[in-house]
Amino acid sequence: MLTVILGVVAPVAAIIAVGFLWDRLRQPFDAAFVGNLVYLVGGPCLTFTTLVNFHFTPGAQQLAIATLALFAVVGLAGAVSLRVLRLQPRWYLNTLLFPNLGNMGLPLALFAYGEAGLALSVVIFTIGSILHSTVGIWIVSGRLSPTELLKAPLLYATAAAVAIHELALPAPDFVLQSARILGGMTIPLMLLSLGVSLSRMRIQNTQRAGLLAGLRLGIGLAAGFAVAYSFDLSPLERGVLILDSVMPSAVFNYLLAERFKTAPEDVAGAVAVSTLLSFVLLPPVLVVVL
Repeated sequence: MLTVILGVVAPVAAIIAVGFLWDRLRQPFDAAFVGNLVYLVGGPCLTFTTLVNFHFTPGAQQLAIATLALFAVVGLAGAVSLRVLRLQPRWYLNTLLFPNLGNMGLPLALFAYGEAGLALSVVIFTIGSILHSTVGIWIVSGRLSPTELLKAPLLYATAAAVAIHELALPAPDFVLQSARILGGMTIPLMLLSLGVSLSRMRIQNTQRAGLLAGLRLGIGLAAGFAVAYSFDLSPLERGVLILDSVMPSAVFNYLLAERFKTAPEDVAGAVAVSTLLSFVLLPPVLVVVL
């Protein structure tokens, strides 16, 4: 079991460490370029090629509903916790609500469960990304903007994959091969970018960062197990959902906090600390779900 767990966690940690050391050694890394490349090209291509061959069983549909339930439970528990602690939900709720389903969730699902796990994680990642681009922006800005969703390439990649799959539409082989190659760069670039981002973040209030990180992982863990066992999911679907529920806070939370000036330093600290703590939490969780 130890070998299996190391095989899941070690590659993710190693690639993040490469990105971290790369930045510490002052090697050039254009985070904005890489981020746009993943957001506009790599991520949509990975989603398209994964979902176009994915068999949408009733279990997968249940997983989608369970994912929405998970976000609802975490959101409610997070809002209540922040109110009790007298912390601004507008500033900190995203930090608790939206885990790192892309940079860490996708590779961990792939290493833990193979292509089948990656496909299920893509479903969760897609739902999370849509919510982050709508509800997440609404939380920090105070206004709901559907136009942000319409700008997301991931939405169109998902729609195209589902249409081709469900309607049995022919897709040119060169399109599938090109999308597969471009999608293949996504996971390594995501992990390298996470390492670079962690290197560049500065923790100013360690106590608050630790508190927010603990809430993200603690609420996520409890909600993940509660929701996963409340739905009729297969062991694979249940395992992927639980694994994604204990991911650290997403880097995108920091970018939104920076954009809308909602305590970006505290959010950066929470992202960094929760990422480090997640590597302590992941081994026992993997023992349960694998």
